This record gives sequence, structure tokens and C-alpha cells, in this order.
Amino acid sequence: MALTLLGRSNPLASSTEQLRILGQPASAPPFDFRLDQAGLFPLHATGISVLQVNVGKLCNQTCHHCHVDAGPDRIESMSRETAEQCMAALAATDIPTVDLTGGAPELNPNFRWLVEQARQLNRQVLDRCNLTVLLVPSQQDLAGFLAAHQVEIVASLPYYRASQTDAQRGDGVFDKSIEAIRILNRLGYGQDGSGLTLNLVYNPVGAFLPPKQEPTEALFKRELSTRFGIMFNRLYTITNMPISRFLEFLVESGNYDGYMERLANAFNPVAAAGVMCRSTLSVGWDGTLYDCDFNQMLDLPVDHGAPSHIRDFDPARLHRRRIVTRNHCYGCTAGSGSSCGGAVT
Repeated sequence: MALTLLGRSNPLASSTEQLRILGQPASAPPFDFRLDQAGLFPLHATGISVLQVNVGKLCNQTCHHCHVDAGPDRIESMSRETAEQCMAALAATDIPTVDLTGGAPELNPNFRWLVEQARQLNRQVLDRCNLTVLLVPSQQDLAGFLAAHQVEIVASLPYYRASQTDAQRGDGVFDKSIEAIRILNRLGYGQDGSGLTLNLVYNPVGAFLPPKQEPTEALFKRELSTRFGIMFNRLYTITNMPISRFLEFLVESGNYDGYMERLANAFNPVAAAGVMCRSTLSVGWDGTLYDCDFNQMLDLPVDHGAPSHIRDFDPARLHRRRIVTRNHCYGCTAGSGSSCGGAVT
């Protein structure tokens, strides 16, 4: 199977070809069939407890597994007008959590304004941070800003050794990530009672399902403390989604069919019932609405009569909307499940 799409110059064509590939798994039944067997089709939202805002694809890193296809050469960036529409929608609801992601969300010129506005509305704010952005010369005061506004940091660290981390995220990223965590620890992040939460994210290097979350968290805490004297609050294990750069890797390495079969065979109805799209609404950098960040990267906006742009935000129609599902959704329902908050079950 040749994967010729993931040309960065035409993202729409890329998402179309990805959906074509995902729609023809050699060894996995259609995802909606498995949902129907579990009594969950069609899948509906149960409310909105998280407004996830993707502010753009600009990033100071280029990671091999990145489902956003982010990097230093990306120019997609949320405008102030769209950011204001997001905050207007938030103010009209009691949605408790704002989840800011990218790219490196901190590089968007409206990132700090979004944090300030959401905190003024007394909402919890999460920052999906790649850690190394804290060391960018223009962001020297970023860690202090996050601490001052009690922003919860969710940071990717693929492993507690340099070799595995650098293989996924680039040479030297591990050492910079450790340096960044030390900066955060000095501010109180990761320390009990400080009110400053630092959670790490682990995802496998390769075509494997993640291990159990709790023992993996214990292992990371022990190793990072012993080796580097650093601390964090929680570890989230996340499954690599078969989209974008990881899909490209699967196809080019001949692992696509085997990985999809592994995901499908591990389908867990309990995890499917608790998938994050049922309680999350995702906003793209241009204001388009999606059921999740993964659907966003496949250009699958909300559908079935729900408004598709943040300027048309309608809580009544969005809180119980029908979720758009495709075969990549196996990634969130395999084993213990996977979400932006780690394992589901």
C-alpha cells in the first residue's frame, strides 16, 4: 500500500487519503459495526465538560508521531477574532475546563490572552506543553506566567531515558525536557500542596498499545526522581492514533494492517462508552468545531445538524450531538482506552 498523501502542501488531500486508507482495513471490521454490537451506535455526546482549543500548528519541534503534523514551518494560527469567539462561547456556559493545545500553543500570540480570559471566568486551564518551548528565548518568562495563573500543564515525555525520547521527538529533546521540568519544579509544579499540577504523557515508540497506566506512572516517578531528582503529579498513557505522521510510519513500515487488527481485537465496550468525545468539544485554529482533536486532523467536523463553527455556538444542539466516528476511533477504545486524560478505564 503506497502512502503518497502526507504531502504537507495540501492538508485537505492528506486527510482525504488518510480516510480512504482507514476505510479499508484488511483485518478490522468497521468501527461503527463494533459500536453497534456494544449497543452504543450511534454514539452521542453526554454534555461538554472540556472546551479544547487548538490554537494552531506552529511548533518548535517536529515529532515523528505528531497527529497534528505540527512543526516550525506551519503557518496555521488562531486569530484574535476566533479566540474572542471561543471566550464568548465559554462565558455563555458553565463548561469548567479549557484545554489549550497546538502545535506548541504557547507560540500563538493570543495564548496568554486566552489563559487570562479563561481564568477571569474562573475556569480550569490546561496547557498541552512540549516542555522545550519553555527554553525558547522569546518564552523565558512563560513558566512564571503559567504558575501565576495556576495553569495545569500536560507535557509529553515518551520515556525516562534519552534514547527513546529523542527517537520520537528529536535529538537533544530529552535533556531539554528535563531542564524544563526542573524549572517547573522550582516554581512548585509537581509538588504536593502547591496547587500547581504537572502531568506527563507517555505514548509508545512504535506500533504497540501502551502498558497499564498506574504501574507505568509508578515506574516513571521512581526513575525520574532517582535519575534526575524531578517530580510530577500524574502520568497519562495514550495510544498512538493511526493518523497523520504515525499513519505514514505504519504504512511505510508495513505495520498498518497488524496495528489496526491489534486495536480492533482490543476493542473495549467500557472504554467506548467513556470516550473523551462524549464530553469534549474541540475547536480548530480557524474556529471549526470537531468532536475531538483527532477528527480535527482528519477534517471531520461535527455533523448531523450541529453547528460547525464556534461563532454559531449553540449549547443545546452541541451538548447532545451525534459523534462523527470512523475507524481511527479504535485507537481510543482499545484495552484500557485512551483520551487526552490518559486511560479511560
